Parts: sequence; structure tokens; C-alpha cells
Amino acid sequence: MGTIKALDGNAAIAYGVMRSKVQLVAAYPITPQTPIVETISSLIDTKQYDATYINVESEHSALSAVIGAASTGVRTFTASASHGLALMHEVTGVTSASRLPVVMAVVSRAIPGPMCLWCDHSDIMTQRDQGWIQLFAKSPQEALDFIMIAYRTSEDERSLTPTMVDIDGFFCSHLTEPVDVPDPEEAERFIGTFQPVNLHLDTDYPYAMDNLTSPAIFTELKHSQAQGMEASAAVLDERFAEFAQVFGRSYGRVMCDTTQDADTVIVCMGSMAGTVQHVVRELRAQGKKVGIVRVVAFRPFPKEEMANALKGIKNVAVIDRVSAMGSFGPLFEEVLACMKMSGNNANTYNFVAGLGGRDIWEKTVEDVFAKAEELSAQGVPCCNPIWIDLKEEGAENA
Repeated sequence: MGTIKALDGNAAIAYGVMRSKVQLVAAYPITPQTPIVETISSLIDTKQYDATYINVESEHSALSAVIGAASTGVRTFTASASHGLALMHEVTGVTSASRLPVVMAVVSRAIPGPMCLWCDHSDIMTQRDQGWIQLFAKSPQEALDFIMIAYRTSEDERSLTPTMVDIDGFFCSHLTEPVDVPDPEEAERFIGTFQPVNLHLDTDYPYAMDNLTSPAIFTELKHSQAQGMEASAAVLDERFAEFAQVFGRSYGRVMCDTTQDADTVIVCMGSMAGTVQHVVRELRAQGKKVGIVRVVAFRPFPKEEMANALKGIKNVAVIDRVSAMGSFGPLFEEVLACMKMSGNNANTYNFVAGLGGRDIWEKTVEDVFAKAEELSAQGVPCCNPIWIDLKEEGAENA
């Protein structure tokens, strides 16, 4: 049994890094991620945690330092958000192409412009095809747990794929809740001993990494990456099961609530899932057949699991916390593809909500359910994303 501490999502990630026995941390501060690395630094300074912390001049440098350390067989960590993550974009691809088991925390914040300190998923969605596993936590407890699960998944020789653990800026990063922090002995039962299997750099035999690659082999290298990503789905399932055995907390790549007899479900990710789940239970008490399908692993996307979760559902409302410019939201597109793959022709609608830190209230969720059912009853297809909670023309800015 661990120790219950009052932690916000950022501090929970820091404790997850410590309990994962990470050896090197390199990061650059950016709101709302900064408290993660501040907490790690404090834990090291107070001798609670034995690790190396590197001060760097940018997010690009932070991930570059992590790449170098991971290439020598060191367990590494970094964190970022928003345009800091965008600055890393060049080297996030290098990390995954080098098959390095790096773990990064992303504290989601809107990509400018306009300038914004608050949450949506526009930052991490820029990385969705960069070859990283992507896990979305809804609470501080999950933030800690997913960090530990990420290391055991990324380091598995079947996967060798880096992982981003995402929490919503301020909604989760600065939310304080009771968190069960594993004692070192308890964490050891799950984390075990790190045994690197993909070493690149040896000071006795130096050579260049990420060289210019010819068209003759580039496709095969990317295919190898894709195979590692696909294999990580089964590894994740194994790690979730193993984690539940050790700690008693169960997770899955897709998590459903009251979907067995539901007519209408909401599909979502991240911190909004808590609000959606609360509304679902309230509406159920009123006799309405509604449910929630929550995506935990956006990459690799749980295609078969999603298709099975939506079997028999009449109406599917997908909420994307990212603006869909010129097309549909990324979560909606993934869900729709899974449904078409399985021959599911349910009425499916894409909603855009929670941009730039706007709250997704209980009424927002109720309106999504109501709008999806209304459009379905009218036989109206989804031709464009539905922007929910837009202020009326002429209303004052919040």
C-alpha cells in the first residue's frame, strides 16, 4: 500500500518519474508544465530522489539531450507544452525513428495564435503522426500511473516506441486530489530493473545518428517504426493488466461506462471524461439511455476495441478539444474510420468544445447529447463539425 498525498497533476507526474527510477531529466520551463520539473528538481535537491537534472536553453535542446542520454542506455524524461512542444517537433521524429524508449509529459495548452495559456489539444495533435504512443490521463492519479506504465511499454523490445503522457493544462495539471503514491518497494514490483535493449552510442565506437537516408531504405525504416507502434497495443494491454494486479487500479486503451444498452454515447479524451461520466450517470437516473466511450490511448488508436464499443449504438457524438480547420476533428476521423471498418452506420456527429481553456460544463455535455439526438431524429447527417457553446453574436468576450 502506498502513501496518500494531496497532489496536483503536475506533482503526480513528478512522483511517477521518481518512482519509475528515471536517471536523467532535461526540460525547459513553459506554463503550465513548469511545476513538473520544479517538483522533480526539488525532490532531487532534498535528497529524496537520486537523478541527474540538466538545465538547457530550449525545448529543442531538452529533447536533444534526452535523445543522447537514451542512446547510451539511460532512462530519461522530459516535459513540455504548446509552442515548446512545437519547437521540439523536429526532434520528436528523431526520437521515434531511433526507436528510443523516451517518456515525455505533455501538459496540453493551445497552440498560438492568438496567444493563450489555457488548454486544448492543438499542441499534442500536431505530434499524432510523429511515431509516439499517446496516453491521455483524466486525473492526477492517472497521470502518475500512466508515467509508470509508459516506461514499461516503451522499453519493451516489441515496442521500442517513445510515449507522450498527456494531461489537460490547469484542468488536471493544477487540480489537487488525493493521490496514492506507491512506496519504493511497491513501485519496484512493477517497474523492476531497466535493461536497455537498443543502444546506439558507445564512446569507444562513435558514429553519427539520424544520417541522411536514401529512398532505397526510407520506406522500410518507417515500416519498421509502424510495426513497433502496432506491437505496442498488445504491450499496453499487458502492462495495464500487470498494473492492476500490483496496484488494483484497472485501465484499458478504451474505457466504457453504461454503453451496453445505450442509444447515444459520447466519445472523448482527457479531463472532460470526468464531467461526461457525471452527466451520463445523472441522465441515466432520469431513464435516458446514454453512455461514454473514453479513449485512453490515442496512439496506437484502438481500432477493434472502438468498433466493438460502438456496436449497437444508434447515435455517436465525438467531442474534439481542438479546432477543426477545413475538415473534421482528429478524434472524430479515427472513430468514424473504425465504425466504417466494422460496417457500423450509426449516426455520428463531430462536436468542437473546450478550446483555449473554455470549460466543458455539465450543460455543455447535456447539449451535446440533446443535439446529437435531435439531428439523428431529423435524419440530418454530419457534414461539418458542430461548434458547441459559441457565444451569441454581440456578446461580450469572457
